[in-house]
Amino acid sequence: MMSLLRPFILPPVLCLCAAVAAANGPLQTLWEIGKSDNSTAEFALAPGGYGNFSADGLFGVGVSDPAKDWPYVHPGPADGWAGGQPRTFTVYFNLEKAPAKGNCVVVLDLADTQGNNPPRLRIELNGKAIERRTQAGSGSDACVFGAHDQGKESLVEATFSADNLKTGDNILSITNLSGSWALYDSLQMKAPKGTKLAKASLPALQMGAPEAPPLFVERDGQSWRAVRVPVRRFGEPVDAELRAEGGPVVQVRLEKGLQTVEALAPDTEQPVEVAVEMTAEGTTLRGTASMVPARKWTVYLMHHTHLDIGYTHLQSEVEEMQWHHIDKALELIEQTKDYPPEARFKWLPEGLWAVDSYLKRATPEKREAFLGAVRAGSIGLDALYGNQLTALCRPEELVELTGYARRLTRETGLAIDTAMISDVPGYTWGLIPVLAQSGVKYMSIGPNAGHRIGFTLKAWGDKPFYWVSPSGKEEVLCWMVGKAYSWFHSGKMTDGDRIASYLSELEQGGFPYDMVHVRYNIGGDNGPPDPGLPDVIRDWNARYAWPKLVMATPREAFSGFEAKYGAQVPRVTGDFTPYWEDGAASSARETAVNRDAAERLVQAQALWSILRPGPYPAADFEAAWREVILYDEHTWGAHNSISEPEVDFVKGQWAIKQAFALEADRRSRELLDRATASIRAEGDAVESLLVLNTSSWPRTGLVTLPGDWTGKNARVSGPDGKPVPSQALSSGELAFLASDVPAMGGAKYTVGNGNAPAFTPVQAAGNRIENALISVEIDPATGAISSLKAAGSDAELVDRTTHPGLNDYLYVAGRKPENPQRNGTPTITLKEKGPLVASLLIESDAPGCNRLTREVRLVAGLDHLELLDTLDKANVYEKEGVHLAFPFNVPGGTVRMDTPFAVVRPEADQMAGACKNYFTVQRWVDVSNDGLGVTWAMADTPLVQVGAITNDPTAYGWIEKLEPSTTLLAYVMNNYWETNYKASQDGPTLFRYALRPHGGYDPAAAQQFGSDFSQPLIAVPAAKNAKAPKTRVRVSPDTVIATVLKPGDDGESDILRLFNSSDQPCDAVVEWGGDRPKRVELSGLAENAGEAVQGALRLAPYEMATLRAVR
Repeated sequence: MMSLLRPFILPPVLCLCAAVAAANGPLQTLWEIGKSDNSTAEFALAPGGYGNFSADGLFGVGVSDPAKDWPYVHPGPADGWAGGQPRTFTVYFNLEKAPAKGNCVVVLDLADTQGNNPPRLRIELNGKAIERRTQAGSGSDACVFGAHDQGKESLVEATFSADNLKTGDNILSITNLSGSWALYDSLQMKAPKGTKLAKASLPALQMGAPEAPPLFVERDGQSWRAVRVPVRRFGEPVDAELRAEGGPVVQVRLEKGLQTVEALAPDTEQPVEVAVEMTAEGTTLRGTASMVPARKWTVYLMHHTHLDIGYTHLQSEVEEMQWHHIDKALELIEQTKDYPPEARFKWLPEGLWAVDSYLKRATPEKREAFLGAVRAGSIGLDALYGNQLTALCRPEELVELTGYARRLTRETGLAIDTAMISDVPGYTWGLIPVLAQSGVKYMSIGPNAGHRIGFTLKAWGDKPFYWVSPSGKEEVLCWMVGKAYSWFHSGKMTDGDRIASYLSELEQGGFPYDMVHVRYNIGGDNGPPDPGLPDVIRDWNARYAWPKLVMATPREAFSGFEAKYGAQVPRVTGDFTPYWEDGAASSARETAVNRDAAERLVQAQALWSILRPGPYPAADFEAAWREVILYDEHTWGAHNSISEPEVDFVKGQWAIKQAFALEADRRSRELLDRATASIRAEGDAVESLLVLNTSSWPRTGLVTLPGDWTGKNARVSGPDGKPVPSQALSSGELAFLASDVPAMGGAKYTVGNGNAPAFTPVQAAGNRIENALISVEIDPATGAISSLKAAGSDAELVDRTTHPGLNDYLYVAGRKPENPQRNGTPTITLKEKGPLVASLLIESDAPGCNRLTREVRLVAGLDHLELLDTLDKANVYEKEGVHLAFPFNVPGGTVRMDTPFAVVRPEADQMAGACKNYFTVQRWVDVSNDGLGVTWAMADTPLVQVGAITNDPTAYGWIEKLEPSTTLLAYVMNNYWETNYKASQDGPTLFRYALRPHGGYDPAAAQQFGSDFSQPLIAVPAAKNAKAPKTRVRVSPDTVIATVLKPGDDGESDILRLFNSSDQPCDAVVEWGGDRPKRVELSGLAENAGEAVQGALRLAPYEMATLRAVR
């Protein structure tokens, strides 16, 4: 494979070498470590064992073994897991006679290098040094773990004069001066033909550089600092004396091979250099250790599995594995109950998904054993159901993410006051009020170590902070572990050496505390408990007085830290805009289905309170929400979903993942049908119907009835008996305008023969469409919207500087977005002709699609434009991205984005480290200045880019500062990921958008418009004598939104959740219709009885509050 990767035209360094060889005679391979076979398999620690790196490579040609003496990975100063310092690998070789003339060449064949920070190497031959900068690698860690075909191979060559070679002993050293790691495929020395090797002579003993990590030893009542000395013995075992300056002589036994021995030195209050001597067989070796003042550390080790619901195995297999992990953990808890408290076994299931099913199937004895271990603090339960892509969650879905934790607390009395999230980088701001109002005080964050994480770890690794909610009324103490969640995937902890190096790194980096959190999970994702960890901790704590290792739950780790340092931890506000939600666009159709299902469940819950069809089926709603949550959980598919998309393992995982969305859709429809069953009339002919409004404000909107409901009837009459605007559509459906449907209630309409009343019609002709409120023009060359104006205004809302218009189709073939392709010349036809509904159908071919169809629709009397984009996607495995541009002309406009329980302005409302290449939004984005604006609603696609196409970040780069822009782009489809997500998608997918021109920004109008578009009015066939339900709840002022109305799980109350969508405080007033509640109280998310509410409720800006109305 090597030869296939080399270009035909030699790069400059190779051309130079070829010229040198031609001028000075042919070269021969003098020696080689490893094989140039595009594999690291023949080297020590390979594959995946980088975490066990303990000493630099030292090799004697003809003596040493690559599998034992030459690590496959050469770390650099950027690699904290290897001590965070330059690392020097050394080769000893012996020549019978040095060549008289010519050149020699050192060839490093590298299987891969770190993608963002590749190493700079110094290659030194007998004192002569040459530096080389390596090229950036693949950007993936796949090659590190043995997937060599995913590495980016490169050659590094250094040419020396043959004068640098010596008869006898020669030393070649390679030092990683800066940057991160490189992986060896082979290392070769080429020399003039005829040069002969002799067996290398190695020193009997080699002492490496002594180090003084923050280790304290108690000896005979005196406290000493440990000075660690790496030693390599090449002969038989020997006794030696070791002494550090100011300390006692320590007798050590040196075994054959590599080992680390310890001297003792007095502690210091200022930086000092400590001389170290080792004497063996009459030879004394000397070195110096740099010692700085050290803290007496406490290290909290949180031992958990990493819960991937799939990825490594089929989802059903993962569930069984996790059950087995819990059983094993219970055994280890029992086995170590008499250990010192710090070493007793503790286990963290991470999410509650497997706990849920474990408790459902457990025998009474197992269930009690599990709950007993939780009560004793031996098993930690954390509030999140899984490792969620939180920004994908609809607001009530985010609430349900902690729903099982709240129910388990209610059932068992267990306090679940911590949360863990792993792998995923970035989290939506609205998670904080949900956690806090669920009783969570602490969140342990363990992101991925480097894959598509942007600035996550750089900004927040080992920098604990209180994350303050959008309202400022809640906060959660967060700690993002600096070594990520997977530090020990490369190997179990057999001693504390890695921890000691890490503490030195923290000391040098100015870390201000003497406590640190470390995630510990082994065996990769879905890994098991480690039976050996308690012994390691016990033995370490017996050997060293400090640092103290403690096996801990998050509650234990956080509470100890908060008690000592809580007062000095900073408070941070803002959205930690996530980085991994872009993968949801790899299955755009299912993502849209799941978003709809979540909205439908909210509407079904509201109707259960409004109509009261019977006992509230809380368990059925919980099951439906579970499906929604599991689709938005971060595990999308198999680890090889991109490299092998057609194998059964990959297809099987996707079938289960897809089923979460489809089952959520089915269950939500069924629950909506059950909610309306009591008012629904049976039969073919529909003469009366109820239009239901599940929002907390009156609504006017288009209602569309199936053609088989109405037959040839075309006239619809309203609650007052007067005909309302209506129209038969080209599909056979009947559309009519329902006006002022009461909040949280309904209105009755009848269907009969006759004509619709006269009204000001919508008009469409050619490439223009308009009603009395909006006018629109289509660009005939591209099909984009070239003009959008509100009636009575000359302001053009389309910026045509860089795009032909709004809803502009852009396709990126590959990862680089510099030259996106547009669709072909469209055909524009009139689809709906009015008078109520008019639409233009814009059809074209388009790169990446079999066909692109865009429908632009206006309704008489409504102040917004609807866009219905159908992409009939071609099945493409090559990397691609699909975008729709919306260049708004709003000079100096501010962009505001709807997120769960927050409104986010890019840059202004983002935390440090947040993603800026794309944003994940809920229902709307608004662009406004003081007098002009547009609200853009999106039902199906959550991803938005600002300014330009800024993806894929592996080619574009991560954005650290985003420049203001009123050009927005919907990021609708991609397959850019290297694992987990879908490799391709095909078939027709509908994307729905709406545009509403307006004056200055109005938070209530934006919220209502976005919600109206995603939660439409619901029409139900009803009996002639049916009565429309009256308003159940009305909320004021308009800036306060009821995000949910539902029966309480107790069957004795209604639950109303309020959100103040404004940046100003307000007094919320709730008016209850129908049967007035006996009392109203604040309940929190647990739906418990709380403080009574009488009169108005004061809400802070962006505050979310939950009321319990007792029937």
